[in-house]
Order: sequence, then structure tokens, then C-alpha cells
Amino acid sequence: PRPALCIWTTKVEEGAVRETELAGQITPLLVSVGLELYDLEVSSGTLRITVTRPGGVDLDALAATNSLLSAYLDEHDPMPGRYTLEVSSPGLERRLRTTTHFVGAIGEAVTLRISIPGTPAERVSGTLSAASDEGIEIATDAGPRTARYEQIERARTVFSWGAAPKPSPSRGRASKRDVAARGH
Repeated sequence: PRPALCIWTTKVEEGAVRETELAGQITPLLVSVGLELYDLEVSSGTLRITVTRPGGVDLDALAATNSLLSAYLDEHDPMPGRYTLEVSSPGLERRLRTTTHFVGAIGEAVTLRISIPGTPAERVSGTLSAASDEGIEIATDAGPRTARYEQIERARTVFSWGAAPKPSPSRGRASKRDVAARGH
């Protein structure tokens, strides 16, 4: 079963667009090509559709999905005014906007910007340990930290590239080419 997608209504050039309605219209198209809707956002004349599937989404799938959605949107014209269509995958570092996004990221490294009225905004990083309808909990080096969704300005997962490379065994010694150039 696919997780529910929480969407907000946003204003676009000539009127309000019901993102939940648009998500409901395009989700069957995405499912028909083996994709899931990760996020849908309408902002500043741009319709951003983020898709995913187990194992990731390759460039060919994104191009085909862009063509499929573009044809559907041209035919059904669900949005007033002009807009730009962007189709992408969430990427290694995924933006977290909805409760579903946070629930799906439990156990992952995250960073967020928290803003509590009367205090300066603060960046918090750690491992997302819990997510509910009200907010989240992050395990940080300083201990557990909680935040309500309305306090979170921005949030994303953080990809770790792994351990730093080991130093080269020749570090600090002259290379064979340097030795040959000096005539030794």
C-alpha cells in the first residue's frame, strides 16, 4: 500500500490550485508506469512533481514521465495560467515536507531549521528517531530533540559518503617521476 500524501493549496498566477486534486489526477498515471508520487508542489508558476520507486528512478524514466505528464496536463489543463513542469526524483538528500516524508525517513540522518517564536532560528542535525501527526524527534549528539511541524522551516535527509579515504602510502615521499627528474 502506498503512503498517503499530504499536500497544501498554493496560489499560482491566475488562481488557487488544489494540489490534492492534481495529485489525485496524476497518481494513476504514475502508478501505470511503476512510479509513486513523492511530492507535488506549485510555486511561482512552476509545477514540481517528484516521483520515486524502489531502487530509484533513472533519467530515462524521468524523461518518459515528463512526456506522459506533459501530454496529460496539456489535454486536461487542470491549472489556470502558464506554468513550467518539472519532474524529478527525490535524490540522495530528500526534502522533507509532509508527515509521510518524515515517517519514511525514520532512522536516517536529517538536518532541519527550527524556528520557535521569540528565539533565533536554529539548525539541528541528527538521526530522525520518531515522527507522528504532531511532530518529530531527532537523536542528536546533545540528546533527543523534539519539534512540532509548524516549527520546522526546512528539513532534508543527509547522505553520508562513507569513511574518508585512506592516505596514500607514498604520501610525503617523492614519486618515481620526481626521483627520475632529479636524476637520482
